[in-house]
Order: sequence, then structure tokens, then C-alpha cells
Amino acid sequence: MHAVARQDVPIVIEGNGVEVRLQEIGGGMSTSFIRLPKGTDLGPALVGLPGDACQCPHWGYLLSGRLQMRTPSGTQVFEAGQAVYWAPGHAPSALEDTEYVDFSPTEEFTAVVDHIRGQGG
Repeated sequence: MHAVARQDVPIVIEGNGVEVRLQEIGGGMSTSFIRLPKGTDLGPALVGLPGDACQCPHWGYLLSGRLQMRTPSGTQVFEAGQAVYWAPGHAPSALEDTEYVDFSPTEEFTAVVDHIRGQGG
């Protein structure tokens, strides 16, 4: 068994109020703690990935706020208190200050993080 505390997870993206903490937890999976201030749209940082969208699946829980997820089949809004699954092919934007924790395949999410960092995001 393994547990991680938010403050112990390394920051991999930071700026303009955005904070992404990411750590591998085993079994090819990582956990991330993500903060997005109201108005943050990650769509532009995802341009260049297939479909200009995150191609990593995520399972998580919204701790606070509201998040809109754009997908090829439309948009959906997620709110604090909801457990979520986001399939590959999504682009998030924060409708309110939002914080969530998610679990993702390490290899796929690391590729997305590396892309965003390369975009200056």
C-alpha cells in the first residue's frame, strides 16, 4: 500500500495560479494534484497533441470548483464532490477556481505534461 500527501508531491507545472503536482505511485500509475484558477483554459497548451487534446485517461475527484471538459462529442461540466473519469481526447477549462486529484497512467500523462511544458504552459 502507498499514500502520498499533496505537499510531498513534486510540482511539474506552475505559473499564473496553475499548479500541477505529479508523482508515480506504482503499477504504472501516477497521482496528480491540480489547481486551476477561474478562467484557465488548457486547450491552447494542448495544441499539437492528437486532436489538440489530452490523450491520457484520468480517474479522479473534484475537491472544489467547476471544470468544463471539451471533447469531440461535446462539453460536460464537472463540479466539486464528483468522482470523474475523463477518457482520452479532452481539453479542460476552469469555470471557477478548481482543485482536483486524479490518477492516470504514468507514461501517457508524463507525455502530456512534457508537451504542455514545451508550450510554455
